[in-house]
Amino acid sequence: MAMKDYSDEFKADAVALYESTPGATYKSIAADLGVNRATLRAWVLRDRERRGVTATAAKPTVQPGAAVPSDAPDERIRQLEARVAELEASERKPATERDILRKAARYFGRGDELVMSRFRFVDDHRDTYEVKQLCEVLGLNRSSYYKWVAGRQARAARQREDRLLAERIREVHGESNSAYGSPRVTAELREKGLRVNEKRVARVMRMFSITGIRLRRRVRTTISDPAASQVPDLFKRDFTATEPGRKYMGDITYLPLENGEFLYLATVLDCFSRKVVGWSIASHMRTDLVADALRMAAHTRGSLDGAVFHSDHGAQYVSRAFAGLCTELGVTRSMGAVGTSADNAACESFHASLKRETLQGTHDFGDAPTCRRTVFAWLTRYNTRRRHSANGHLSPNAYEHRHHTATLTLAA
Repeated sequence: MAMKDYSDEFKADAVALYESTPGATYKSIAADLGVNRATLRAWVLRDRERRGVTATAAKPTVQPGAAVPSDAPDERIRQLEARVAELEASERKPATERDILRKAARYFGRGDELVMSRFRFVDDHRDTYEVKQLCEVLGLNRSSYYKWVAGRQARAARQREDRLLAERIREVHGESNSAYGSPRVTAELREKGLRVNEKRVARVMRMFSITGIRLRRRVRTTISDPAASQVPDLFKRDFTATEPGRKYMGDITYLPLENGEFLYLATVLDCFSRKVVGWSIASHMRTDLVADALRMAAHTRGSLDGAVFHSDHGAQYVSRAFAGLCTELGVTRSMGAVGTSADNAACESFHASLKRETLQGTHDFGDAPTCRRTVFAWLTRYNTRRRHSANGHLSPNAYEHRHHTATLTLAA
C-alpha cells in the first residue's frame, strides 16, 4: 500500500494536538488521526528538535483527575478550588463511613436477623445518608434493598397472620400442658380445621418462644440379676405390631419427690398403639411393682394369653415370681441384651416424655400424693387425648378405634 502524503499544515496540527492533550499517547492520537504511531512520533520529535525542546519539558505529566494548568489567574483559582473540594470530599467519606458503622453496631445489637436488620437500618437512616452509601458500607445490593422495601405490605400481612397463628398455637400448647412440639401442635390445629404447614408452625413457635420441656438426668432403675435364667430377645428392637394385644413392652422409671426420696412407676405398653394398658406406682422396686402392672394389663385387655412381653434384664423381670405370673397369664417373655437401653428404647422414650411433660423443668413432683395424682392424670390423658407420632399423630385410643373400624369394615 502506498504511503499518504501529508501536508505540512496537517503535520503541524497533529503535533500541536499531541502536545496540548494531557496524558495523551502516540497510539491514542495516531488512532484518532488515522496515521501510523511511528509516523506521528517522528513528526513530534522533529518539531521538538527544531524548537530545541527536550522530551521531558515538552509535555508536562498530569495526574489522573487533576485539572489542566492554566495561565489565566481566574481559571487557575477555579481549578484550585475544585481540587480543594475534591480533597475535602475524599476526607469526609471515611468519616461518614465510620459514623454509619458506629450507628449500625448499636442497631444490630437488637438480636434481629442480620440481613433483615441491615435492610431496616438503611430504611431508618435513608434521610440522613444516601442509600447508595449506606448499602456500600453495609455490603448490601441496592436492588435487594428496594425489593425489600417493595415487599413491606406483604411482610406486614404475614406478620399479622403469624401473630394470629401464635395465639392458636398457645391455646393448643396450653391444652397439652405445654408439652406438644410443632408436629403434634400441627396435627391438633389441622383437626380443629386450620390448614397449616408444620414448618410454619415450628417457625412461629421459635419466633414467639413457645417451647416444650427439656429432659432431666436419669436415675438407674435397672439392676440385673446375673444368676437369673436367660430369656431370648424376641423383639430384636422391632417395637411395632400389626394388631393390638399381640406384643407388649414394660419398664420401670423413678419419680422424684421433694424430700429427696422416690416413687417408682412400672408400665406395660401395647406395641401396636403405644397405649398404656397397665401401670403400678409404689415406693419400692420389688417384683410386686411390675407384677401389679402386668395384672392391670391383663384386666384392661381381658386376656394376655398368647401375647409376648418384652423388658430389660432388671431383677424384677427375671425373678421366679414374675416368670410364674407370665406362665399363669399365658405370656411369653422376651428380653433385650444386658446393659443395652436401645433394646427397650420405646419404653425409655415413653418414660422420658412422661417426666418431661409432667415435671416441666422442675426438680420433683412435690409430695407422694401429688405425684400419684399428677402421673395418673397424665397416663389417662395419654391414652385418650395425647397425639403420638408413631400413630400418625392420633391418640392411642383413637388409633385402636380406627383399626377396629377398618377390621369390621373388611370383615363385612
